Amino acid sequence: MKRNRVPLSPGRRAGLGLYSRPPLERMMRMHQRLKAGRYPNCRKLAEELEVSSKTVQRDIDFMRYRLGLPIEYDQLHFGFYYTEPVSSFPNIEISEGELVALYIGQKALAQYKGTSFEAPLSIAFRKITDGLRDPISVTWSDLDSAISFRSTGRSAADVHSFEQLSHAVFKQIEVRFEYKKPGDARYEQRYVQPYHLGCVENLWYLFAFDLDRGELRTFALPRIRNIRVSKTKFRRPMDFSIGRYLEQSFGVFARPTKTKHTIHIAFDSFAAPLVQERQWHPSQKITQVRDGGIELSLILGNLEEIERWILSWGSHAQVLAPPELKERIAKTVSALAGIYGAAR
Repeated sequence: MKRNRVPLSPGRRAGLGLYSRPPLERMMRMHQRLKAGRYPNCRKLAEELEVSSKTVQRDIDFMRYRLGLPIEYDQLHFGFYYTEPVSSFPNIEISEGELVALYIGQKALAQYKGTSFEAPLSIAFRKITDGLRDPISVTWSDLDSAISFRSTGRSAADVHSFEQLSHAVFKQIEVRFEYKKPGDARYEQRYVQPYHLGCVENLWYLFAFDLDRGELRTFALPRIRNIRVSKTKFRRPMDFSIGRYLEQSFGVFARPTKTKHTIHIAFDSFAAPLVQERQWHPSQKITQVRDGGIELSLILGNLEEIERWILSWGSHAQVLAPPELKERIAKTVSALAGIYGAAR
């Protein structure tokens, strides 16, 4: 595939949340003057570009040490010059396929909007896209009309809470907060060592060691309030892995247990192709059965989340094992029949 580069007009930069005068523009103008042998210096360039002399010096250092350009200072001419011919300014090349992947990544990162990660991620995309200058057959507007992301049930992010907790996770500092479990009337005091922040199904969770209860617990951020970051440091266990912690969970519910449930669910011909389209759990196995249906098997450590998922399929799913899961489903269906039967 032919490799091309993308021009970013001021309008496009505004659409991407970028600065109106990116560093690349400054460095390109410096490059032009260096190539022309004009011996530009920091003071003159600062006046011309309407920035500080320190900013110009940082740009020069970047061009010299990061881009490898042969720049030196001439004491006689009081300015910078190229010590050898430079044919062109270094740039980032990107293929059309890579551009689409970059765009998809930018769209997918929308889930971080309103968090402390939004600004650094925007800056990272700015640094990448500032280096794309030549025309390409695919434009940002083309991609906007062709690709989008839509999610339901997104929680409203509490930016301040997220920043406090992410700081505590990165710095490994113990935290106190109030937490309200589903169904409880009151908040409880929690004192934890925060290990990890994760976004699961558009909801942010804190995975932390509860010092009072002596075990790892999962906390949904919207249920946390009155966060107080202490000054007490801790050391996250070297063997902690969020992947291992959740490997027997269907979602985020992970209770320390040695019990493993081998689950078998039959799906009819309507639901079968929909179930097969996605990877629901690392342990899943799918077996084809007669009449176009399938049997899905999983190994999980708890039944709460899988119960809700099975119920979401209505009459298209039937639990085959284990017996305790069949009983849970039966009780829930009976309760629903009572509710909706009474409504008639």
